[in-house]
Amino acid sequence: MTDRIVGLVILASAIWYGVTAGTYEASFGDPLGPAAFPVMLSVPVAVLSLFLLIRPDANPDWARGAALLRQVAAICILVSYALLLERLGFLFVTFLAVALLGRLLGSQWGKSAVSGAVISLVLFVAFDQVLGLPLPALPEFMS
Repeated sequence: MTDRIVGLVILASAIWYGVTAGTYEASFGDPLGPAAFPVMLSVPVAVLSLFLLIRPDANPDWARGAALLRQVAAICILVSYALLLERLGFLFVTFLAVALLGRLLGSQWGKSAVSGAVISLVLFVAFDQVLGLPLPALPEFMS
């Protein structure tokens, strides 16, 4: 039963994500439009959620204890990332999210911080210089 509930929640999220992305407009010129990637992502997620609805596992083995806490922490980090991106800027929020996710996966603090710094810089250059997507580099109070 829990597989079906999770499948239904994921299906509803995929439909909401795809419909919401379809209305997104950006000021820059992209032949596919800014909604292409989110819509392409929502379709396989919806199809895979149907698999959970149609063929649920008879005896699902759900995460417990520390594994469950790490999963909840990862979701909290990703939701916080989305909520804080514009307010705190792409570079700082991406650095923080990558470093914290690295720690959740068992990396040391130093390696997580270096990974966060490198990934945030590379992604910012890729989005800003290569793709031409306007991202807020710095927090609102600094720009």
